Amino acid sequence: MPEPIRTPIVQFGTSRFLQAHADLFLSEARGQGQDVGPVTIVQTTASGARAGRLRAFDGSPIPIVIRGIENGAPVERTVGVTSLVRGLSAVDDWAEVERVVVDEAEILISNTSDAGFALNEGERLGAEVPRSFPLKLLKLLVARWRADGAPLTLFPCELIPRNGDMLRALLLKLSDENGLSEPFRAWLESCIFANSLVDRIVSEPIEPAGAVAEPYALWAIEKQQGLVAPCIHPDVRMVDDLAVVERLKLFILNLGHTVLAEWWREGGRAEGELVREIVADPALRRRLDAIYDAEVLPIFAAGGIAEAPEYRASVLERFENPFLAHRLAEIFGNHAEKKRRRIGGLLAWKQTIGLDLQTPQLDAILASAIG
Repeated sequence: MPEPIRTPIVQFGTSRFLQAHADLFLSEARGQGQDVGPVTIVQTTASGARAGRLRAFDGSPIPIVIRGIENGAPVERTVGVTSLVRGLSAVDDWAEVERVVVDEAEILISNTSDAGFALNEGERLGAEVPRSFPLKLLKLLVARWRADGAPLTLFPCELIPRNGDMLRALLLKLSDENGLSEPFRAWLESCIFANSLVDRIVSEPIEPAGAVAEPYALWAIEKQQGLVAPCIHPDVRMVDDLAVVERLKLFILNLGHTVLAEWWREGGRAEGELVREIVADPALRRRLDAIYDAEVLPIFAAGGIAEAPEYRASVLERFENPFLAHRLAEIFGNHAEKKRRRIGGLLAWKQTIGLDLQTPQLDAILASAIG
């Protein structure tokens, strides 16, 4: 009888993004003989539409199509991701999720959307499965601590600045609010929370599991004492300071997506319009270039980040990728929160720098009721 599969990595979130990003890196590292993974993947919310996707996570190859321009030439290749060996629902399979986190986990990865750290007002720990992801995670960590489990390393991949620091602070706050003991708090503080940033345009799902993605990919992880990268891979970079990478990604690429999504909804444009199509509109391309030139790049210059113009050029090339069908309707999801984080975050940085710069177009988008 075969040995039961142990999964030292548990991932919260079944998004196509992580399938084409962290899960692909882990799969390729395993294929090269590295002792990493495999992964149990957990659907954190109730969604019958994703039940078929969960069943696909059984170790069978999940297709990731890499499509775009690489080293100046068009590429299209399909990689089979084999790192995902078990799919569970936090709603339907809570006891098994808890068992895996208590008995098997060494690393937790999460990507639960831009609103993933949101709480439900008044919710407290109890016998029931919590609704919010942070309380679900806290309940699982308490169970591991009670079983004398070793502290874990957590890699939140949500697009939130200092995501590891934020998740750690949130869990400590929830621990206090729920009257958890000082020994548990000390154990929680001994867990390692990585600050990281993920970057890859993943444009289309493949059903029931898989995705189409661009060649470019980055998982930047800020170094800290005791932290070890989840795998060795060309697209996984350990960096001394995440702030530069974070600001480039959030305030140029992600901000650009949010601006385009605003104009897409504001203009009542075609429901299925793609990023590459909207940036091919001469008038909107001029408006986007004007925002970058007059309202974004001067802030980066004042903040001492010299790489911004080059990164902006690479972002526009990625937006123009003729091989990706990246739909604005999908980018528009959680639009109000994305505006707050991306545009509001840039303007807050401008104030911190003390830069006297007018940003009328960004101000108008941030203040609009769209979203």
